[in-house]
Amino acid sequence: MYRYIGNKTKLLPYIIEKVEGIVPRGATICDLMAGTGVVSYALSEKGYKMISSDIMTYTKCHLVSNLLIDEPPRFSNAGFEGYESIINYLNNLEPFEGYFYKEFSPDGKPENGCEPRKYFSSENAKKIDAIRNQINNWIFNNQIDEKEEMLLKHTLIMAVNDVANISGTYGYFLAELKNNAREPIMLEPITFNQVQPQNNRVIQGFAEEIAADIKADLCYIDPPYMKRQYAANYHILETIARGDFPEAIGKSGLRDWWDQHSKLCTKTKGLDSLKRIIENMQCDNFVISYSEDGLFSLEQLSELFNNYGTVNVQYIDYSRFRSNNSKLSKKLKEYIIYLRRY
Repeated sequence: MYRYIGNKTKLLPYIIEKVEGIVPRGATICDLMAGTGVVSYALSEKGYKMISSDIMTYTKCHLVSNLLIDEPPRFSNAGFEGYESIINYLNNLEPFEGYFYKEFSPDGKPENGCEPRKYFSSENAKKIDAIRNQINNWIFNNQIDEKEEMLLKHTLIMAVNDVANISGTYGYFLAELKNNAREPIMLEPITFNQVQPQNNRVIQGFAEEIAADIKADLCYIDPPYMKRQYAANYHILETIARGDFPEAIGKSGLRDWWDQHSKLCTKTKGLDSLKRIIENMQCDNFVISYSEDGLFSLEQLSELFNNYGTVNVQYIDYSRFRSNNSKLSKKLKEYIIYLRRY
């Protein structure tokens, strides 16, 4: 289960319809801020060649697993007979009290001396430690290749999402363990998408920095709508993806995430980043998703895009997620903006 802000699952039919009306199947599409990758996977299954990118390492795990692997690896160098075999082995590892237990469980003792954090039950945290340790050992001993590594980490992240004691993001934990957090963590083999891996490419990097190296028939852009930084809100998933042991800072246990700070989440630099992307990418067609709740108004975006070509806006009524006591309107407008560059 994906538990990420900005997931485009509900808007997918509109996005696919827009893309298919602009470029034929078989064209090359860049999904520049791919996030969960649901848009990339759907377009790949439609026959498009995908270049998918994001700054986050955990996102790379998702993208590689769903775009570059179309059948279960054998994991023979690690001594296994297939994907399900290695997943079964990981599920049966003996738990131990490691980094996740110490920093993110009720029975742990954080290094900085703060109160124990309750992101996971103590048993699940110990199991995560055992699985992370084993994957790291296989990597160190060159027993799994990069695709196999990404797949195992993707599988672990999906299992972690099911038992995390959070309300939505990993910015902070809940005061008491919810029922789902009390369930034992269990890795489940994923179902592989019907894609053609040879047609797809996965890149990790800041969108405005890698744009100049990308040539595509169409670029789909799903920029952050809000100030909330993904690197901070999903720090635990990033730690799983990197396989490292960062200092857990403050009461929430954040890692130092400034190396993945996105300018697109700021009012001062976000428009400049979009400008750099459009100016530098070797592409004439841009489809941009945005919301009336976003950092920038439709007028600001239109003024920017009109400098580069013709602009068309599609308006979509969308149901807002809100808490029970929220005074915000239940409905809001989502935009799908098409820029045809001169």
